[in-house]
Amino acid sequence: MEDSVLEFGLRWGAAGSATLLLAQGVCSLVLGEHVAEEREANEDGSLIWREEAGVTKLVPKFPARSGAEASERLAKYTMREVSGHNTRGDMWIVVDGLVYDVTRFVDKHPGGPLPIENMAGKDCTDAFANYHAARVYKNMLPAFLIGEASDYKEGICPHVMDFRAVRQELLRRGLFETDPRFYAKMGTWYVFLFSSALHLSLYGQWSTRLAGAVLMGVFWQQLAGLGHDLGHSGVTHVFWKDHLIGSVLASLMGISTCWWKRNHNTHHIVCNSIENDPDIQHMPICAVTPEVWSKPYWSTYYEKWVAMDSFGHWAVSHQDRLYLLVMSLARFNLYVQSVAHLLSKNAMHYRKTELIAFIVYFSWLSAVVLSQKYVIVGVLWLLISHATSGLLHVQITTSHWAMETYHGRAYNDEKDEWYMTQLKTTMNIDTHPWLDWVHIGLQFQIEHHIYPRLPRHSLRKARVLVKAVCEKHGIGYHEPGFIEAVGETLQALAAAAKHARVSKRGKSGFYESALWDGLTLTG
Repeated sequence: MEDSVLEFGLRWGAAGSATLLLAQGVCSLVLGEHVAEEREANEDGSLIWREEAGVTKLVPKFPARSGAEASERLAKYTMREVSGHNTRGDMWIVVDGLVYDVTRFVDKHPGGPLPIENMAGKDCTDAFANYHAARVYKNMLPAFLIGEASDYKEGICPHVMDFRAVRQELLRRGLFETDPRFYAKMGTWYVFLFSSALHLSLYGQWSTRLAGAVLMGVFWQQLAGLGHDLGHSGVTHVFWKDHLIGSVLASLMGISTCWWKRNHNTHHIVCNSIENDPDIQHMPICAVTPEVWSKPYWSTYYEKWVAMDSFGHWAVSHQDRLYLLVMSLARFNLYVQSVAHLLSKNAMHYRKTELIAFIVYFSWLSAVVLSQKYVIVGVLWLLISHATSGLLHVQITTSHWAMETYHGRAYNDEKDEWYMTQLKTTMNIDTHPWLDWVHIGLQFQIEHHIYPRLPRHSLRKARVLVKAVCEKHGIGYHEPGFIEAVGETLQALAAAAKHARVSKRGKSGFYESALWDGLTLTG
């Protein structure tokens, strides 16, 4: 009886969502795409467009000072002086030319301490604008204000001014505002995928059940797009709302939003930094460049030394051949990373919510696997579903692994400021608009890295403006097709693997790159 009720519910859930999805598609064709509300051009230099809870607002560019401090002259510091305050116990940042001492706030930062640590002593204007709502400027920044950077304007490059103008134009046109119809369609799509995947996986012949495994993998890959949007507060644009929704969705997604935020926020700030970006720190499994093992280094994210041991030497030497296999199993690593983070002593929001969500997730996942009539079918279902979702990991790695890497921290001058760093370390995927749903927004990684709170459905429009600025200033903008991008990733891994095969043990006892010897005239 229970099976028949479940089967009936899943069948009608799939049929009903498919019908609703078709109706939504027809409505979109008839009514046309959502047109955001455009504002009048801002002619007042003291005002600036910012975003608050997903709504564009024209607000004062500089936070107001109150009380006795309002009449006091701000102390003046050079950018060089500010750069010296870059330790955990002494952190200053610059936003719009004003200097803030955020030392006492770093451990309270909702995005974790690592983004601030990696921006300490630097101009954070663009990174700050693209991660914070208007209320943060108004209500929080004034408490940390200590002065102004006397030589700030001298360091602003023409292309930076143009990229900032693009952000202002996107805000003016209302493109930071979420289109509820987009997520209504996506929600219906998720219901269809999940209902269909469960129905196929639980009923019918073994071949039908394995087809359900494929569909479940597609569901996980697609739902990760929503998780990504929520992680960037790009749906409701309210931190706690998007975070809570993402944490609850761990019951279906199997990925911790708490872990993801700590990992991904850091990745965005230090994209492709060998010592600081967790998204390219995958030893002993793989290394995107010989610089990863040139010498043992300290990972600021994992807080441990990273070096190439014997297993790492073998794995990296064959990483181009193992790439697709590793990607097909990568989802299991996300489980380990998520649960380990939730059980750690790291400060986080909604820990208990996510722990309960993971109990739910592993309960229904285990039930599906154990419901298969034969053990081999259950094992195959588990492997096929996870291998299919491996498309997500291919999409993520192709965005960065073939691009430039660097040592230490960026944002030192015009060659590696916010926009140049993102453009050097990130690529887009050239795809037809009809296939945007396949890539879940990851085809516009350049625009996403430059303006991370911009909703997914606005990224294609932002692409036009960003490309125009790059063409104007002769800045590289890399956008190969998907197959070509995978090929470039494999070539980068193969090049690193070639160096690994000729690497030798150094004085540290670990394998070190022969390339390093050549660069430093040692050996």
